[in-house]
Amino acid sequence: MKSKVILGIALVIIGLMGMAVLIPLFSMSGYRDGYWPMGGPGMMGDRGAPQYSNGLSITMDQAKYIAEQYPSSLNNPDLAVKEIMEFDYNFYVIFYEKSTGIGAFEMLIWKKDPGGMMGRGGMMGGSVIMGQIVPEPGPNMMWNTKYGGMMCHMSGDMMGGGMMGGQYEGIPTADMPIGEDEGRRIGQQYLDEYLSGATIEESTTFYGYYTFDFGKDGEIYGMFSVNGYNGQIWYHGWHGPFIGMEEYEDDHHD
Repeated sequence: MKSKVILGIALVIIGLMGMAVLIPLFSMSGYRDGYWPMGGPGMMGDRGAPQYSNGLSITMDQAKYIAEQYPSSLNNPDLAVKEIMEFDYNFYVIFYEKSTGIGAFEMLIWKKDPGGMMGRGGMMGGSVIMGQIVPEPGPNMMWNTKYGGMMCHMSGDMMGGGMMGGQYEGIPTADMPIGEDEGRRIGQQYLDEYLSGATIEESTTFYGYYTFDFGKDGEIYGMFSVNGYNGQIWYHGWHGPFIGMEEYEDDHHD
């Protein structure tokens, strides 16, 4: 029964992302119902990568300005930027709650003028432009039990948000059945199988899941998320090679 549910989720994701090819869904034992193995060229994030129509690109300083202004557009003074990571295809931004220190949601800022599958009329459901900030697909919309609905609404997705596309019921919490240490163990097991020698570097707890940055030989390779309820793993394969990052001072207060 669980395998059928996972397959159904995979098919929904195919429709959501508009990709011609997705990484196969595998099964794992116990509560780790399924995961997205890295494998092949997707390891460096080039599967489903946008094709740029020109060489123009925004800078890290411009991305910082866009990200820092974003919380005011939501009229939520409790939100702040935790970090910005620059990749070849986009800037990845983590927003967190200052009152709790918990990760709120993840956003992408288009670094270049995107076309192809992730651009106009594709993965993000409409035209996107250089410098535009949009919700990150994947766990950010499908597993986020507090902000997932908002993310789906912003992206134009009609699925609804939250745990497994709106199937989660209850008060959103970061205290999940699978704790961060166990999520890290599951993630490291995943890396040991698909990228020997790679280790988890950084982690952020969100409502419903964890996102881990990982690297090898002193270099950051990318990231994946672990579901805090069933241990499912989702590799973020839309960034491209890592370039650099900016970390912000934690403004969390009790």
